[in-house]
Amino acid sequence: MSSAQIEIQLIASVVAIACAIPGTFLVLRKMALITDAISHSILPGIVIGFFITHDLSSPLLIIMAAASGVLTVVLVEFIQKTGLVKEDTAIGLVFPALFSIGIILIAQNANDVHLDVDAVLLGELAFAPFDRFMISGINMGPKSLWIIGTILLITLGLLFAFFKELKVSTFDAGLASAMGLSPVVMHYGLMTVSSITTVGAFDAVGAILVIALMIAPAATAYLLTNDLKKMLLLAVIFGVGSAISGYWMAHILDTSISGSMTTVLGIIFLFVYLFAPNKGLFSVLYRQRQQRIEVSLLTFLLHLGNHKEEEERHVKHLNEHINWQKVQSKSVLDLALKNNMIIIHNDIVSLTKKGKKFTTEAIDYIVTNKNSEIENMKDRFFLFRG
Repeated sequence: MSSAQIEIQLIASVVAIACAIPGTFLVLRKMALITDAISHSILPGIVIGFFITHDLSSPLLIIMAAASGVLTVVLVEFIQKTGLVKEDTAIGLVFPALFSIGIILIAQNANDVHLDVDAVLLGELAFAPFDRFMISGINMGPKSLWIIGTILLITLGLLFAFFKELKVSTFDAGLASAMGLSPVVMHYGLMTVSSITTVGAFDAVGAILVIALMIAPAATAYLLTNDLKKMLLLAVIFGVGSAISGYWMAHILDTSISGSMTTVLGIIFLFVYLFAPNKGLFSVLYRQRQQRIEVSLLTFLLHLGNHKEEEERHVKHLNEHINWQKVQSKSVLDLALKNNMIIIHNDIVSLTKKGKKFTTEAIDYIVTNKNSEIENMKDRFFLFRG
């Protein structure tokens, strides 16, 4: 590997880590779309900063862009709190307006400046190593690596310093207020960090990859764990893994690096979305089927407990009177037999001692309006699930 290849992967990995941290909290707060808004609405801040300094490398551009991102959040919050529109509508109103203001400012005052679509929207990591950070003629490495590396160190410092406050305000703003914490300060602090991170990564990777790295790794991790620390770690792993594998995918296919990284992020999310143990699509569908069979079993056992007549307890009764399909009837009977709830003699179904105890407890819970306890009861009685 050449030094340029190493630097490209290093920049992408640092960007992925820097984006994964605020991205995790944005996903948990259900504010993923705000990243898209910030990534576009920072344009007027960058333009105004450039008009003041006439230097594209000035730190003032980052400060002004971050302020523009925070202004976006403030305006979205203000419009949303009126109660007239929802948050997604407010975002759709604010960021096109601010982005348009940035375009107008450029058109009126810097019409001779060429805006490259690849650089602004897609980013081009391949060019990042050519923009060097020089001190007294000494080459210190890629400028974008220094910028995003500094932002990452600040983000990590803030995360360790305010982890408890962020955690409490994210999951329970009311509890945070009761504890003397300020959810508003945490909210705008998170938005400020998100804005600065977006600005810092914007020049190297572009808006699309920033959004993807901010949201996709966190959303993927969310499907795998309910632990905040594990979610942060998994988001970082997914982000860095996608950045590196995406680079080599682009290298092999000779295509856009940012586009390849975003594609890998999408593939990983799709795989986890389908096959995650607890929240994956197939797991959810299986669990729903299981619950339907268990509800049918509970209904059947209650029916047996209420009827002593043999015709009411005959196997054919499941199809003829309860109106179940044969497949469903067989599933219910098999589950009941596996759990030793029933015995079948000459096609007549009878409750076992265990089955009678189960139905007695179930009736008690239903009569006392404690239906939620039935799930715990099933866990105690069922050795096999549907």
